[in-house]
Amino acid sequence: MTVTTLTQPLRERLESAWERSDAIFALLDPRAWYERPIALRQPFIFYVGHLPAFAWNQVVRGLLGRDGFRPEFDALFARGIDPVGVDRYEPDAPTLWPAPADVLAYRDRVRDALRAAFDDVAERESDDVLADRGRIWNLVIEHELMHHETLLYMIQQLRRDLVQRPANLPPYRFGAGAPRGRVTVPGGQVRLGARFDELPFGWDNEFPALDTDVRDFTVDRTAVTNAEFLAFLEAGGYDTAALWEPAAFAWLKRVEHRHPAFWRRAGNAWRYQTLFDEPSFADVADWPVYVSWAEADAYARWTGQELLTEAEFHRAAEGTAWGDAEAANLGFANWAPVPVGSYPGTESVWGVLGLVGNGWEWTRSRFAPFPGFTPYARTYPGYSADFFDEQHYVMLGASWATDPALVRRSFRNWFQPHYPYVFAKFRCVQHG
Repeated sequence: MTVTTLTQPLRERLESAWERSDAIFALLDPRAWYERPIALRQPFIFYVGHLPAFAWNQVVRGLLGRDGFRPEFDALFARGIDPVGVDRYEPDAPTLWPAPADVLAYRDRVRDALRAAFDDVAERESDDVLADRGRIWNLVIEHELMHHETLLYMIQQLRRDLVQRPANLPPYRFGAGAPRGRVTVPGGQVRLGARFDELPFGWDNEFPALDTDVRDFTVDRTAVTNAEFLAFLEAGGYDTAALWEPAAFAWLKRVEHRHPAFWRRAGNAWRYQTLFDEPSFADVADWPVYVSWAEADAYARWTGQELLTEAEFHRAAEGTAWGDAEAANLGFANWAPVPVGSYPGTESVWGVLGLVGNGWEWTRSRFAPFPGFTPYARTYPGYSADFFDEQHYVMLGASWATDPALVRRSFRNWFQPHYPYVFAKFRCVQHG
């Protein structure tokens, strides 16, 4: 493959990722730059700087070994917050952060430097694993795409007067989802991860491939819906300590978390907060419920069941289409969830619906390396290793806000159990 044929698609993908970043930031009223709608995340101005700083630190500083033109920005915006440890931070005063004009100028200068770096990176293809096959560019592009989802669930928690509704939004899809039911999945061998040589790019935790066996299990055909989760809430699920791990129940009481993060109380009724509206609960009753791992686990215990393991997810998902924006609710097709089971193309060979798209799927597997794990990206050695701490759980699949480029079988996501803002759904599993 010539340098031209390798780099041109990467250039186009990078420009496309930047274009979407700019469109997402354009959803914010200018007054929102320093807002922190999720206390465990940085203000929006940080992410304006973080995306170019990350790209600079990976490509120009990390791979090409060049000094930065704003090293203080390279450091200030280098890394975000893992939502762990405390439950609230005091908002940062705007004076602690650079002015938006300075951050935007930094962003634009970094982008120009990256545009000029493609040929220099390509010259190292034969002797640098990160330059080979454009891995460093894929790393930067996928990082940008992941943050699009982070920004959107932050915006979803922002005051409505600070969000600017875009034109030409698709209409919401309400109504009934696919019929509920249970599916028996026969045991067998499944492959987790991938071989390093079979993907043009993958994050370090995706390698190497691991073959493992699962036993027979019975699983929900569709994800748990808002209506089904309401029954748990009305049965006193949030007040029943026996349904929760002790640390999770202590978290509930400490932060006064009483319902899913996207539900809103309106008098005696519930409403649902999307990015731009608050439809009635009746309209979204069959949308998948988005909750933290702790809430999903408590619901599963309430039903006498468990969450899927990582291996069970992959067994249940056999035959599912991956990364097809026409076959699943992903890639901003709807800008919101849709009723469960709305995409027949997500049906697995066993009849399980919607494991990919419409919301990440929580598993009960703790995030851990596969045997033989190597943090091959020397510019980002802590991407996964920093979180192999028994405190994070694997999520798989994709949400409506996940770019199709991230939707591959081996891609693994992970979060803390008490973080309720992710577009993450779940279903229950039973053995025997």
